[in-house]
Amino acid sequence: MKAQGLTPILNVSDMQATFRWFETLGWQKGFEWGEPTSFASVCFGECQIFLCLHGQGGKGRGTATDTFADYSAEAADKGVWMSVWLQTVAEVDATFELCKQTGIEITHEPEDMPWGVRELHIRHPDGHVFRVGCGTGGE
Repeated sequence: MKAQGLTPILNVSDMQATFRWFETLGWQKGFEWGEPTSFASVCFGECQIFLCLHGQGGKGRGTATDTFADYSAEAADKGVWMSVWLQTVAEVDATFELCKQTGIEITHEPEDMPWGVRELHIRHPDGHVFRVGCGTGGE
């Protein structure tokens, strides 16, 4: 097998609210399928995520309010965890500020991790966690 790409599929409860959530972060709507829309995508640069209304995977949030504080609470999440890589550490901090201003749930504030990544965690309303980061060598 020789893969040419990988596109995650997120199970979402509200397609239009999910479009707005991603648009707040600078993503754009890709395609929409169905009437009403039951399958779609969002895009950011070369990255794409498929969205499926009430299907194709799990969703749901655990009780963790800090995604690196308690492993057992993290394990209760039913949503997908993904890493989103940015070009500079300044973008990680700018994303944090944007999330604070717009009310996007922050589950771990930006921190320089021992594995050489500045990382921020945010959570989609359906429980999907995005680890937004950049190598700390990126300026």
